[in-house]
Amino acid sequence: MKRIAETIMVTFAGGLLFTWLHVPLSWMLGPLTAVLLWTALARRSLAWPEKLRNMGLALLGYSMGLSFTIESALQISTQLPSMLIATITTIVFSLIVAAWTAKQTNVSFESSAIGSIPGGLSQMVVLSEEIEGADLAVVAFMQTIRLLTVIFTVPFLAVHGLANEAVQGVAGPDGQANGSADTIISSIMAAAQAITSRPLFSVILLLCVMASVWIAVRLRFPTPYFLGPILAASLFTIAGYEPPHLPSLFIILAQWSLGIYLGLGIKLSSLGDWRKLLPYSIMGSVAIVAFSLGLSVVFSSLMPISVMTAFLGTSPGGMTEMGVTATLVGANVSLVVAYQMFRILFILFVVPYLLKWGFRRFRRNPNPDPRTGES
Repeated sequence: MKRIAETIMVTFAGGLLFTWLHVPLSWMLGPLTAVLLWTALARRSLAWPEKLRNMGLALLGYSMGLSFTIESALQISTQLPSMLIATITTIVFSLIVAAWTAKQTNVSFESSAIGSIPGGLSQMVVLSEEIEGADLAVVAFMQTIRLLTVIFTVPFLAVHGLANEAVQGVAGPDGQANGSADTIISSIMAAAQAITSRPLFSVILLLCVMASVWIAVRLRFPTPYFLGPILAASLFTIAGYEPPHLPSLFIILAQWSLGIYLGLGIKLSSLGDWRKLLPYSIMGSVAIVAFSLGLSVVFSSLMPISVMTAFLGTSPGGMTEMGVTATLVGANVSLVVAYQMFRILFILFVVPYLLKWGFRRFRRNPNPDPRTGES
């Protein structure tokens, strides 16, 4: 309990500081940064219960699921080919960056490739254990740097570079960012009124959300506590019902919990010789973000999708982080989550088999004779 109390105090200070500095996603990036600095400089061990992490993910998932409508579902179905194109081109570009990083740092191409592909950090680390020649510490370090680069650069670019006007604070029920005390109180009262006016519907909705989480866990979905509530809320909205929106305070607490969880999951000391790999990992991550930005410009010129939505959908971040950013800047949250979900599922279920096949083929025939085709 003392470690949890220390975590709350440290991360609350980080959230307040980033809010005062008008940093986008202040209640996610502030606690994340506070955890990293406190554990690195003060050499203190912080803790956060997994149940609170899961509750935060469920709140964010439910809130984002409310953006799904029949129109957005139809729009997503028409953009499946573009999702596939975006995913494949991003993976190919990541492999090109990985080859360059491996050449400059002398790490194995297997480690560099798995460390550069924008999948989930934990999933890529697990995959590295199954690939011969991959260094788990290198993969964890590169994925960590990629995650940090995306989390800090993409929201900044979205808010200060692509948005029509910089939006600060936390997204409220109407999709606009507003974290003032008056707005929080009014949103809590509105949510309470919506629940008390339809108590039976609220109970059924709660049971469906809980059931969706249980099903997502049983089916081993990626981030089940986030995906389950998204699916439950989206089914209600697509069916024509109007589930109550969450108060702004709940969104702040959910982002706070997510920031703590991300900070505790990042281990910058996992690699001994990290100084040589760090600059190339940062440059590679920035290159992939820039590639996503260029890809989003092309997509927006060819399809009915804004540059903002395309950028957040194709960025090499996670569903949760990019979904929260989309809510903050008023992008099409349903499309952003759909693009991110498609890429993650493709990387989870298709890429491992392709990588294993490719690495085996590469090791079997590393330097083919151009005349005979034999090693």
